[in-house]
Amino acid sequence: MQKLQARPLDDAQRRLHAVLNNASVSIFLMDDRQQCVYMNRAAELLTGWTLEEVVALDKPLHDIIHHTYPDGRHFPLHECAIDRAFPEHNQTQGEEIFVHRDGHFYPVGFTASPIRDEESQTIGTIIEVRDISEEKRAGERQRLLVNELNHRVKNTLATVQSIAWQTFKGTDPETFERFSGRLTTLSRAHNVLTETAWAQASLREIADAAIETLAPGRITATGPDIALHPKAAVSLSMALHELGTNALRYGALSSEGGQVTLEWSAEPEAGDGTRLTLDWVERGGPRIGKPEKRGFGLRLIERQIAMEFGGAATVEFPPEGLTCRISMTVPPLPDPVVLTPVTGAPRG
Repeated sequence: MQKLQARPLDDAQRRLHAVLNNASVSIFLMDDRQQCVYMNRAAELLTGWTLEEVVALDKPLHDIIHHTYPDGRHFPLHECAIDRAFPEHNQTQGEEIFVHRDGHFYPVGFTASPIRDEESQTIGTIIEVRDISEEKRAGERQRLLVNELNHRVKNTLATVQSIAWQTFKGTDPETFERFSGRLTTLSRAHNVLTETAWAQASLREIADAAIETLAPGRITATGPDIALHPKAAVSLSMALHELGTNALRYGALSSEGGQVTLEWSAEPEAGDGTRLTLDWVERGGPRIGKPEKRGFGLRLIERQIAMEFGGAATVEFPPEGLTCRISMTVPPLPDPVVLTPVTGAPRG
């Protein structure tokens, strides 16, 4: 009976080698001495070294492709995050700077995981690496564009403020002061958003920026720090500014003993949104009554929140002081929203 011969692709090692060499990411296999025993074709193209050359050098791979910091200092093996996967028996991830064979530096993203034997003993490391040079260049281009946009927006706000000053000159100074204050609030919200390239804004920072010019030590702000959609951040900045300005003129902050409590809570909502409820409560100021008509600031709060975020702003005027409850849906962000507990403290 004729013996069947195994086809070349039936060999498991040959198939694995073919798969790894077809991969677009670089794969390295390290032994217990941190020396490379395998690298696929993508890894050879990435580093400029062939597997045969690396093996012939008989030293840790780190000392071949990761031995120097970009500023020229020696990079010792024990400081390398990639090589910690072996002694710590745990997966590590992050970004590093490799040194190409021709001497140039390039950024990489990596995942390093320990390889264990049948007895769960760590015997080596598998490292997946990808060149992120283009991502870094794209990020830098975006940063430059955002900085240029921010610069132009600030110049525009300054120009608008100058035009307003010329327009209101010789008229009621209070009118210009109110207008200028609203522009300043927009500028502060813009500054907070600039720090994240207009991706999101911290509610805590928005609250601090909006009330920092009000009465120091007389406003207590408490609530979780949530990441806000830029549009929501601007709207809340304006709402807090209007509430604070009203309190300084007519409410609790217009008298020496008045206090304001600002509290908010956030709960997950269907559709990946967040339901934000914010309460502004004034106490200790002059006794008040319901105004005959709503001013621009209160109309802005009530209409903007309702129109843009499917929410509601309820302003009430009990004799002991104004209260405002804002309830709105904060749109989801591309990245997960991080909640950080914040303890109450007087803010000014």
